[in-house]
Formats: sequence, structure tokens, C-alpha cells
Amino acid sequence: MREGAQLKQAEAGHRYDVFHTDCPARDVVDHVTSRWGVWALIALRGSDLRFYELRDSIRGVSEKMLSQTLRALVQDGLVRREVEPTTPPQVTYGLTEFGQDVSEPLTDLFDRITERLPPRSAG
Repeated sequence: MREGAQLKQAEAGHRYDVFHTDCPARDVVDHVTSRWGVWALIALRGSDLRFYELRDSIRGVSEKMLSQTLRALVQDGLVRREVEPTTPPQVTYGLTEFGQDVSEPLTDLFDRITERLPPRSAG
């Protein structure tokens, strides 16, 4: 009975309920909080980057995983993809207004974590 009430609420135009399995916002949350989604959003906070610049700034991500992550974030409206008609084409990624808004608390979270961690020991 509870699920039915949640679905009716979403259909009536109220706020999304990300705890409901059919909620479209749940996919966006999954993409943002995915292993590489967080890093892509944080990396793009400073400036627009070309694919290889973005890959190099996120150490450990494969080209395949970065491509999949960026595709999902573009589809969600968090990242914009601009293609310059050159040979070869130059593709630049940047945050949309929505992406800026979503990535701000992630940056705050990372700042808090790094400020509170004990200093690294030499060695």
C-alpha cells in the first residue's frame, strides 16, 4: 500500500522519491554517486576539459569507463559535450548549471574529508 502512495505522489508532480524503485531521479543519483561519476563531476568543477585531459586528471579510470560515465552524465543533463568540427574532432566536456549545482556539495564533502584526515606520515 505504501508503494502505491509513493507512485501516486510522483505522478501528481510532487517531489521525486528516490527510495522508490521506479523513481527516475534514482538513476541520476546512481550516476552521480558511481565510482567514476563523482570524480568526473569534481574534475570538471574547475574548468571544461577535453576527454584525455579529463582521463589524465582522474587517475585509474579506463577510457571505456570514462566514456560510459560521461555518456550517462550527459544524458542526465549534468555534463555538456561540445564537439568542434576539426580533424580529428575535439570533444570538450563541462558542467551544466545542474551539474554545477550537484557537484558543489560533493566538493564540500571532499574538502571536509581532506581537512579532517590526519597528516600523512613520511615514508
